[in-house]
Amino acid sequence: MRLEEYWGIGPKTSELLTEELGVERAIEAIESADTRALTTAGLSRGRATRILRRATGAESMDLLATRDTRDVYKELLDLAEEYAVTADAADSIRVLTPLPTREAMDERLDDVLEARDTWAELSEGDQRAVLGAFEAYDADGGELAAVDVALALRDTGIERGVFEPLAALDGETLAAGRAALAGLAGDGESVGEGADEKLDRLRDQLGQIEDLAAASMEVVEAVQDGARRPDEFQDALVRHVTGETGIDAARVRDAMPGGATDARDFVDVALRELRSTLRSDVRDREQAVADRLEDDLADAREDIDAAVEAVDDIAFSVSFARFAIAFDLTRPAFVEGRKTIAVKRARNLTIADAESVQPITYAIGDHTLDLDRPNRPPSGDRVAVLTGANSGGKTTLLETLCQVQLLAQMGLPVPAAAAEVSLVDTVVFHRRHASFNAGVLESTLRSVVPPLTESDRTLMLVDEFEAITEPGSAADLLHGLVTLTVDRDALGVFVTHLADDLEPLPAEARTDGIFAEGLNQDLELQVDYQPRFGTVGKSTPEFIVSRLVANATDPVERNGFETLATAVGEEAVQRTLSDALWTDE
Repeated sequence: MRLEEYWGIGPKTSELLTEELGVERAIEAIESADTRALTTAGLSRGRATRILRRATGAESMDLLATRDTRDVYKELLDLAEEYAVTADAADSIRVLTPLPTREAMDERLDDVLEARDTWAELSEGDQRAVLGAFEAYDADGGELAAVDVALALRDTGIERGVFEPLAALDGETLAAGRAALAGLAGDGESVGEGADEKLDRLRDQLGQIEDLAAASMEVVEAVQDGARRPDEFQDALVRHVTGETGIDAARVRDAMPGGATDARDFVDVALRELRSTLRSDVRDREQAVADRLEDDLADAREDIDAAVEAVDDIAFSVSFARFAIAFDLTRPAFVEGRKTIAVKRARNLTIADAESVQPITYAIGDHTLDLDRPNRPPSGDRVAVLTGANSGGKTTLLETLCQVQLLAQMGLPVPAAAAEVSLVDTVVFHRRHASFNAGVLESTLRSVVPPLTESDRTLMLVDEFEAITEPGSAADLLHGLVTLTVDRDALGVFVTHLADDLEPLPAEARTDGIFAEGLNQDLELQVDYQPRFGTVGKSTPEFIVSRLVANATDPVERNGFETLATAVGEEAVQRTLSDALWTDE
């Protein structure tokens, strides 16, 4: 296979990867989603990620039918990446894509939830020990660091759940392999410090002799002091060199020349000879040690490879375990033979202040979710028109449904107490984009209509479609989209302020509403974000006008807002202000 057959790899990228990795290694990196190999070769992380997503999940990326759907997908990966325990785990998270089959989704869910349960059962001390081991691995990377992590994790005694592969490793063999990896400086040719005591001593002696040879005149001056005869000079040189380097005295004498013209020449020749013989000894010892280490490495290769794989797998699992626990994610129930997305007490993952989030129960399609709310979502309506107050959470609800569908089809748990999901081929999420530009209308229709015509397994999540064209035309077009969604047997939720203009809706569609309930004593709008089913929500503009009247300090400005109050109903405005003033905290 040629590199250019992969999505996103043109002639220049192919040339770069071939030069840096070779074709075979580059293909292996792409097929195994090895982001680090591609970035080390010179690709940007973003480009490497896009290539790997398409290479490993091309058949499923069509699920992300619009730019807004892709944005939600990326936001989910960004959130999960924050909980990665190693750089490699973060890379693996970034290249996750929706999965092509129900079986693959169930398998990944099994793995993630097993990891979640294993991690949750660990003591805080064990969790700190695991994270500490991964931090050390992340700092260095490579086989040696992975083996260090494996040994450190084995020392914790954790061998259940996702940590079970550690139990199959032979500790002694792995330790020997670790020593071999530490001894070899990565390329299998140079022996590192600490691998062999004798080699370290020879290297130290060689370095000291080289230092003496570089300052031979100082050696002569030190030796000549008190040495008047040649034999005294030779004895003094032996003592000086031995004292400075620890080299055996006999070896120093053997290096001395038989004749020399003067003291400087005598010292230079002796030190050169010592340097030459020591270099030869270092080379010989290095080769002997390297051969031994290579043999040890070969003997431990199977365990080292298993340790590297186990560490990578555990890092990935622990990362998603932490993500699932942080957001209290649960397993979705996949349904077949009927179409639905139904959530109980669902939460939006991207809202920063999670504690203030009001969980929402919502459903479209045929669901069997056990819902104990008095305002229970009906089963059977495949399409809903969602109406109601500004800032009432309608867009957030659409985004939450999009998150649930994408996470489920990526084989990941979802932010809800319970969820039922039928698999779809495309998710068409369209956020509100205010513009009357004809080009925006055309491009929007080109992105949201084709998925409906190409498959009956489509989830439509469309927010305020009327914002991109004139109100009259918008109502007609939106009614057409709702009708097309019904006709194509798809699922859909359409947020709009034009509910009255859409009547009559097809029998398979319903209208839901979100209601503002008033102002509190701080004149903040109070909204019940839980939709009410089968009813049109009210924006209740008198609440907003009431707040403007109450907050106006300039008399002229206040008079203007009071004029608006008369237009929307002065009595309602006054009642709202009175209720806000006397409401108990």
